[in-house]
Amino acid sequence: MAKVCGKALPISTKKTIVVCDFIRHKNLQKAKELLSNVVKKKVAVPFTRFNKDMGHKKGMGAGRFPVKTSKEMILLLESAEANAQFKGLNTSNLVISYIKADGASRPWHQGRQRRRKMKRCNVEIIVSEKEPTKKEKKAEEPKKEKVKEEKSLEKKSQVKLSNKSEKDVEKAKLSQKEVNVKK
Repeated sequence: MAKVCGKALPISTKKTIVVCDFIRHKNLQKAKELLSNVVKKKVAVPFTRFNKDMGHKKGMGAGRFPVKTSKEMILLLESAEANAQFKGLNTSNLVISYIKADGASRPWHQGRQRRRKMKRCNVEIIVSEKEPTKKEKKAEEPKKEKVKEEKSLEKKSQVKLSNKSEKDVEKAKLSQKEVNVKK
């Protein structure tokens, strides 16, 4: 289990909540790929909340491309992957087990008469290794058997080589005895 926290990120809390729902319980590599496609505007994020007067996207209901939020989330996911690697976890099996976005402090933008609040968000992500399912375990078993078979074949070939070398040594001893007898 590896954890990363983003504090006071300059992104919208509402969009971040929707993006968190979009990538929750997904494989880490898959989530990073999806978010990079959102940045390229190839995949839209379905907005299930905060979608009043929002246009529809092809193949889904209301949706948008939250580019700035996706970029920040990719950075956090890469940081979580680095933390997991430091802890000795297998980075190919990481799954986003917990992800949460909530509001942070909202300081004022600069200005004298007219001012407005900044958008700020806190994000917490926990990734953990996915335990293989029964199907995956069954798929791995033949691989293990192949490895065992290869090892047994290697041992047999080593035994044959060692037997040959023993026979060669015996022949050499016999030939030495014959040479000694002839002298």
